Amino acid sequence: MKIYSANSSQNTLFQNIEKIRRRRGKVHDTNITLAHGSGGKAMRDLIDDIFVSNFDNPILSQLEDQAAFNLGSLLEQGDRLAFTTDSYVVDPLFFPGGDIGELAVNGTINDLAVSGARPLYLTCSVILEEGLSIETLRRVAISMKSAANKAGIQIVTGDTKVVHRGAADKLFINTAGIGVIRAGVSISAHNIQAGDVVIINGELGNHGTAILIARGELALESNIESDCQPLHSLVETILDVCPEVHAMRDATRGGLATVLNEFALSSDVAIRLDESSIPIREEVKGVCEILGLDPLYLANEGKLVVVVGREHADTVLSAMKSHPDGKDACIIGEVISSPAGVVLLKTIFGAERIVDMLVGDQLPRIC
Repeated sequence: MKIYSANSSQNTLFQNIEKIRRRRGKVHDTNITLAHGSGGKAMRDLIDDIFVSNFDNPILSQLEDQAAFNLGSLLEQGDRLAFTTDSYVVDPLFFPGGDIGELAVNGTINDLAVSGARPLYLTCSVILEEGLSIETLRRVAISMKSAANKAGIQIVTGDTKVVHRGAADKLFINTAGIGVIRAGVSISAHNIQAGDVVIINGELGNHGTAILIARGELALESNIESDCQPLHSLVETILDVCPEVHAMRDATRGGLATVLNEFALSSDVAIRLDESSIPIREEVKGVCEILGLDPLYLANEGKLVVVVGREHADTVLSAMKSHPDGKDACIIGEVISSPAGVVLLKTIFGAERIVDMLVGDQLPRIC
């Protein structure tokens, strides 16, 4: 009888220990301290409370040092794997139309999508400056959760590091993404050839302008919001009607001008733009005129540049316009054979000028 009682007590003890182990920690501090990066209970509580509770899914809940996937389920969706990584250091962390968390999720999704991949899994690693508000970090994590849920992807693993006050600027985020490319799709800047047309899915420069105004360094007021959004659904719509798309790229840092220069150099062709066809809000034009900026170089976080053969242009344009993220799509230029590696702009006055690669930085730390 005593033996049974002892075993019973021991079993109860083990069960209670297991419950304690599975209980998620809770952050009680108001700001990040160096202890949150020490590897001890403070760090575990931070991870549990801020990240695990928001990103929770079957893969993440294993809390291993890596995420493990079933290769068979990936192969069912395509024949190639797409893998990308990016870092986000935007200032300010919160801006009209988005924040650094939403930016990190959508930006990584878009880097996968423009290869023709269906985004599936993301990682999230953060570098936290000592003194950062816990509430700020929580807001960012919730935003990442919302963006991931909206896009139908999972954040499955990550890491946290804490640096001394002044060694970083509040919060930096690094993400990596994995997606699967559908069979029969081969998208590359090297595919571009003379006769192709260039299509954009909407207004340029909204993100860069929103960030500039949000910094509060200029006496400017505007209702311009960032265009931060995931583009994978729009890409799927395009590929459904035209798997033969030659090239796609999201026009982030360096804007449309940089993307097209990269395209021209990769395929040894020239690209001619029609300024009158490029959609730019009057407010964006006004800010650029005041500050001496060129909107073609402003960053975007929801703009897709598509290059297709002329025979497919109408079909692709129609499909893009049928999608909410492409309703303002339009043809803005064409690919010509020479001068190779050059982007030209036919201005509204009928003249023609070269749109070169950006030298220096118009707006630092915008994505």
